[in-house]
Amino acid sequence: MRWNRFWILGLGTLLTCTLFIQAKTNPVSDKQDKPIRTIIIDAGHGGEDPGAKGSYSTEKQVTLEVALKLGKILEENMPDVKVVYTRKTDRFDDPRKKAQIANDNKGELFVSIHCNSTGKIRKVTGYKTVYRKKGKKKIAVKQPIYAYYPSNAKGTETYIWATSKNNAKMESLKQNSVIVLDANSEETKQLMDDTDPETFILLNTLRNAYFDQSLRLSTLIEDEFTRVGRISRGARQRNEKGIWVLSATAMPSVLVELGFISNPEEEDYLNSNNGQQELANCIYKAIKRYRDELDRFTTNRNTQPSTTRVSAKGSNNTSAYLNSGNGSSKPAPLSASSYCVQLMITDKFYKPGASIFRKLHGDVNRQPVVMNKKKLNKYILGRFKTDQQASGAMRKARKLGFKDAFVTAC
Repeated sequence: MRWNRFWILGLGTLLTCTLFIQAKTNPVSDKQDKPIRTIIIDAGHGGEDPGAKGSYSTEKQVTLEVALKLGKILEENMPDVKVVYTRKTDRFDDPRKKAQIANDNKGELFVSIHCNSTGKIRKVTGYKTVYRKKGKKKIAVKQPIYAYYPSNAKGTETYIWATSKNNAKMESLKQNSVIVLDANSEETKQLMDDTDPETFILLNTLRNAYFDQSLRLSTLIEDEFTRVGRISRGARQRNEKGIWVLSATAMPSVLVELGFISNPEEEDYLNSNNGQQELANCIYKAIKRYRDELDRFTTNRNTQPSTTRVSAKGSNNTSAYLNSGNGSSKPAPLSASSYCVQLMITDKFYKPGASIFRKLHGDVNRQPVVMNKKKLNKYILGRFKTDQQASGAMRKARKLGFKDAFVTAC
């Protein structure tokens, strides 16, 4: 039930954002009829960049083999979906080029494949006696003898970009707005005005929808791994070096860590044909479940018996239609009826009126949320009638230290 609500809200958001631009530029297209038409598969590393190293193999070799196997499965089982590879050979591409490939091909999904690694384990295997000079005397000292063993870390992880990278993700959406929203280039550039609060709300809402969809897919991938007996280390946000490409791609995006190449047992599995095929199948099944959910709710939207007219601000009689199941024919504005400012998501609990919120001079509400099976707290500031008021409150919140604050519909 929880994910049903998620898809309804997420698809509604994406549809609204698309209609907003289309109402100002082009007639309604059929893009939303097929939520996933292009999937980008990125084999991590390559060429002079080997990535993590095992005892006899490298990350770049494993990721390419699994990426090609995944692509083949997708092409055989989803003939209506275009599969684009960032690389199909042992070559190195700068992450910027990978993001450009994804954005230029108008991808609706970006899947980056990697392998994990950890350092060797150091253990004391005995002691030896050494003599050290202390003044005029030499004293005997026991010195440990160490031996190094391969790490026993194992399991899969799937990452999405961290919320601290939200601004970078929104920048990529703005720069690729023609691709994302299927709108005319010149007109879209005029619409994507940094100083326009309506533009800010649009991109902010679209980014949040992509974040939720990326989180959903990452959860499905880890679920499929556990079904075949793999140890799942969870679906997580990630902010470390090497995750940049997730925030630079203007679409839902995930990075999959297939296993630990530094663990001999895992390295053998990652290099075996059966292991690679199993991993590729798991990712495919997760993508299929993800697409089926999208298709199901898109189909339900398209088969509703009545429509509600959607008017675009300043559209000069240009309009679009949004399906509705309530039989209403009242105008449904694309902008929200009220706006709030999300201040942060944290594991810390703050009471109403806590000193951290005092200088905001507004009501702050707490909402419990669950991310990666962890209970967290979301703090929301106020309820504003206009996006201009909300944007002003957001700028004030950022100056007061809430760096990740953003405007959202209430």
